Amino acid sequence: MDAENNDRPKHTPWRAISRLVRHRWHDAFGRSAIPAPTLQRLAAQVAASELHHTGQIRIVVESGLPWSYLRRHAKARERALMLFSKHRVWDTEHNNGVLIYLLMPEHAFEIVADRGLARHVPPATWQKMAEQMSARFQQGRYEDGLAQAIDAVGALLAEHFPRTADSPSINELPDAPMVH
Repeated sequence: MDAENNDRPKHTPWRAISRLVRHRWHDAFGRSAIPAPTLQRLAAQVAASELHHTGQIRIVVESGLPWSYLRRHAKARERALMLFSKHRVWDTEHNNGVLIYLLMPEHAFEIVADRGLARHVPPATWQKMAEQMSARFQQGRYEDGLAQAIDAVGALLAEHFPRTADSPSINELPDAPMVH
């Protein structure tokens, strides 16, 4: 048995039902936790950040996992990796796209960086960033946590992929957060 399996909680019927209810409740009512004006402010913050680097930041917020993920007890990380692919965050010119993913019912937060940035930033940096923001999400302060994530990711992108006078100003990914 590997160490990863030892760290996982045992999946009991009660846990499965509890998780399903939590996700379906958030799916029905959780979208209002991030209102349109907040989404507009976050989009503006992403756009402003991207003026300082050539990276691309994409935010996806989900109010509940799809049934197929719940059925197989999938973690937020698995969903974030799938969305990273689905929304083509990996397909940027400099391989420096970053997905910021928030799964509201579990207050789970994931950052998925493409290989261009990942080779410069150690996993411990991403983990520390996630820990700092997770307290905000647990308190329901979604805008604060996402704004902090944009600033932190933007600073790393500006350090490793600064925008120069001759950098093309192509916006490869939409700035507006996606809420599912």
